Amino acid sequence: MARDGVPMLMLIDDEPAQRRLVSALGARAGWRTIFAADGETAIATLGTQDGMQLDAIILDQWSPDYEPSGLIREIRSRRPALPILILTAHNNVAIAVEAMRAGATDYLSKPIAPERLLAALNATLAEGAAAGELRPLTEKITAPLSFEDVVGSAPQFRAALAIAAKAARARVPVLIEGESGVGKDVIARAIHAASPRHKQAMVTVNCGAIPANLVESELFGHERGAFTGAFDRHVGKFASADMGTLFLDEVSEMPLDAQVKLLRVLQDGEVQPIGARRPVHVDVRVIAATNKRLIEEVEAGNFREDLYYRLNVVQLTVPPLRERMGDIPALCRHLLARIATQPGLRGLGVTDDALALLMQHGWPGNVRQLQNALFRAAVLCEGDALTPQDFPQIASQIQAGASILSLRPRAASQPHRDGAGITLFEGDGHVRQLAEIEADVIRLAIGHYRGRMTEVARRLGIGRSTLYRKLAELGIDSAA
Repeated sequence: MARDGVPMLMLIDDEPAQRRLVSALGARAGWRTIFAADGETAIATLGTQDGMQLDAIILDQWSPDYEPSGLIREIRSRRPALPILILTAHNNVAIAVEAMRAGATDYLSKPIAPERLLAALNATLAEGAAAGELRPLTEKITAPLSFEDVVGSAPQFRAALAIAAKAARARVPVLIEGESGVGKDVIARAIHAASPRHKQAMVTVNCGAIPANLVESELFGHERGAFTGAFDRHVGKFASADMGTLFLDEVSEMPLDAQVKLLRVLQDGEVQPIGARRPVHVDVRVIAATNKRLIEEVEAGNFREDLYYRLNVVQLTVPPLRERMGDIPALCRHLLARIATQPGLRGLGVTDDALALLMQHGWPGNVRQLQNALFRAAVLCEGDALTPQDFPQIASQIQAGASILSLRPRAASQPHRDGAGITLFEGDGHVRQLAEIEADVIRLAIGHYRGRMTEVARRLGIGRSTLYRKLAELGIDSAA
């Protein structure tokens, strides 16, 4: 409901410093901010001309005249579709869960990280409160996974994991491509955990969230007085990741001038902070990720070709969730187990009917969107297992004809897949060769039984020697 294309935010907070900070950060992303010192003023503002134009509300948890949950419910009763972000002084999951049960959309911890605030605000515009999904607390309290813990048995996914596992032991850069939400960061962390550098830090940089004029300082650091506003010395991300791993997320968004400096670091192994007299040697393993095809960005002139080949020593592509729908049941159970570890939440099952519903959705946001949907359902569920009724937004989108998979008519030229993700037909409608299908089945079984070859052979109804002979004949690595 932005006026003249400018989204509007109301901050309910009586601290002048906090008001200035949120207003400045919001303005950076094109948001206009209005203020209410207390809940009573906020409720009154909803009926004004500015209040009718609001796109989001940020509520300080410690409102002086309302309990946070009570104020959220009051706002919800008046403006059901308005996103509400709660601001908390502590990373208290139980309080956040209570607020979300009252109707909050997301929560932010003080001190506010600029990129976190901007991401939360942008999410309200991209998704909308009615159609979007609750941002999960499990994104804020992450637990790294090893390759053995990563869930997925689809052949394309297991092939990507096999490449990642082989690359983990080396120092060479790795480029991970895939749509937003497919789990590129999970694979990056698994690579680091399996590498000789696992005892050292893995430092993450979201290249798309750093203003262009601050990229060089963020990556390479600066000395005190190096430029206006440089009141203190700042250690860059490369120096922080020395002897460890640097994960450059959304590397395609890096400005061209910063790409030049990044290339130099990869070539020479040295960084020179802004204002420093001499460079500093660093030993850093770089993993880069992007939701674009980087070679296409090179062809379009948006990314340097020499840097592309430096980063693309090992390349893997993570398939979207819609291409591995057979993984959804296992993913749901895995994600629900992780969600249950959060304070205020409990272990939940999921019914077959609910899984059938989830497998009809197209999941444009991939595994992250699935996790969000499960988290929302877990927060609000009153039973012992999630049912189709716990996913009203997914059901409404399917009923409206949005992102339907199982009910979509298939043309003869489209690939046909079974529930396990095995492709039976070529793109031209002809059946694939038996050897190719057999290879996919064996890869799936190896992934499903986590490389336990005796179990794989038993389930496939063949002997271990026959299995290993087929691996050799079909050119399959047992890690795939």
